[in-house]
Amino acid sequence: MALKNTLGTGLRTDFHFGRWTSDFGRRRLIARSNFRNASTAFDGFHWQIGREKLWRLRAFVAEPVIRREVQLDEQNSKSLFWGTYFESHHFHWFQMDAYYLGLNDKLSANVANRRTYSTFGGRLCKEPKPGEPDYEFETVWQTGTKGVTDHFAYLQHLDLGYTFNLPWKPRVVFHYDYASGTRTPGGSQDGSFDTLFGARNFEYTRTGIWGPFSRSNLQSPGWRVIVEPASGWILEIKHRAWFLAQSTDFFGSSGLRDPTGQAGTSLGQDVELRTQREVSSNLDFDFGYAHWFKGSYFDNPAILAQMPTGGNKDGDYFFAAMRIRI
Repeated sequence: MALKNTLGTGLRTDFHFGRWTSDFGRRRLIARSNFRNASTAFDGFHWQIGREKLWRLRAFVAEPVIRREVQLDEQNSKSLFWGTYFESHHFHWFQMDAYYLGLNDKLSANVANRRTYSTFGGRLCKEPKPGEPDYEFETVWQTGTKGVTDHFAYLQHLDLGYTFNLPWKPRVVFHYDYASGTRTPGGSQDGSFDTLFGARNFEYTRTGIWGPFSRSNLQSPGWRVIVEPASGWILEIKHRAWFLAQSTDFFGSSGLRDPTGQAGTSLGQDVELRTQREVSSNLDFDFGYAHWFKGSYFDNPAILAQMPTGGNKDGDYFFAAMRIRI
């Protein structure tokens, strides 16, 4: 239900009841899935009010939807997710987001994996424009418990870019991400950042199939160059280096871990080439290739023993996608 002029104030108000899915901010913590066939969804209530293109306040209380391979999606009565999110676009050079997200997740039969988190964050940014610098900084902090262990984790993201006022509108962007890890696994405090219901493919890798990196126990500097050689065409090259934030913690969701820390932190680096073609507002194509030069971490005997034979070899990935909007 939408009210375009709430009580004569000129503000728009939207109410969503039932099952809904949405993007919040830059999609690092709550996002619709652009690739897989089952999008992240919630059952509950979502409300927003704001003035178009100027500011917006959002609030929600919901139960995440469980996706299973052997049955239809179902409401998760053992998990509750809630929060508020404020966006301000009053100044084009200083846009701001501020938010709080709460999660009480008791779905897992293993008590050690149950999560009770409070996540606080803020984001400052300036959108890219020809002949101007742009930036984005997001800081996120988590407190609570994981199982019976205290949880304190954080994520820091930085983009610095510049779009040249030249043919093809070349844009150069420098990235840096730091997602905390657990310093002493099995100790009194869990420090592995939890990205909640966020997306990874827009920033780290492009599709849900190729996804070795996630926002947990990770630090990564990198850069990318983006050009528009013609209307509807985008060409991009990306390079990032990858390191563990804590050498004794797990490598993302891979299950790999060296509790001694002797494997080090070097995960290697990757290069990605990508071409996008937008035919119309309803149809676009996406093609690309990524090569992962694996680091010394994967040559350590403790890590090799946890992988299939040849798991330390470099990875190559080609992708092609077509998206139709109805």
